[in-house]
Amino acid sequence: MKRAVAPGGTAAASTAYLLDHVAKILAVDRSKAISESVGMLTSAKKLFVYGVGRSGLAARAFAMRMVQLGIDCYFIGETITPVVSDGDAVLIVSNTGSTMSAIQVANIARRVGAKVISVTGHPTSKLAHASNVVLLIQTNGGSAQSRLAPLGTLFEAATVLLLDGVVAQVMERLGQTEADMRGRHAIMV
Repeated sequence: MKRAVAPGGTAAASTAYLLDHVAKILAVDRSKAISESVGMLTSAKKLFVYGVGRSGLAARAFAMRMVQLGIDCYFIGETITPVVSDGDAVLIVSNTGSTMSAIQVANIARRVGAKVISVTGHPTSKLAHASNVVLLIQTNGGSAQSRLAPLGTLFEAATVLLLDGVVAQVMERLGQTEADMRGRHAIMV
């Protein structure tokens, strides 16, 4: 039995909305913050990433690529994650920048001497204030967003793409090739 879909609520309409809005979100110049982030990521002793919910999934996708680039990278909260130390870098993803665990991670990391990079939609959030560098992703959600891109969908989609762009710059900075990365890919072991 086929379900009726309300006009404007189709998958095609939602996808078009997402593509249009994510393109606008990512068109903002973040070159200075990205350059600083790449420097921190490539010079850190170890890299840690953190996020909760779908923001956490975006962070995990980024962590996977960092491991494939040969960077000693961990997701905070896993049982095998070591302690964050001086000289490390921590990348935290939180749309609101007010997730208590994200703020705690940032504050602890800064206290031990690690550098903090946040990906957030709120430049004045507690997370942004606790960060050395902020990769700002402002979605400016409207009423159409609630039905075509509910909750933090625009932020999460833009975050995945922005961090994939950071991956490309880290890859270039480290002189890594796709073949190098493939050799570290989990399915190739």
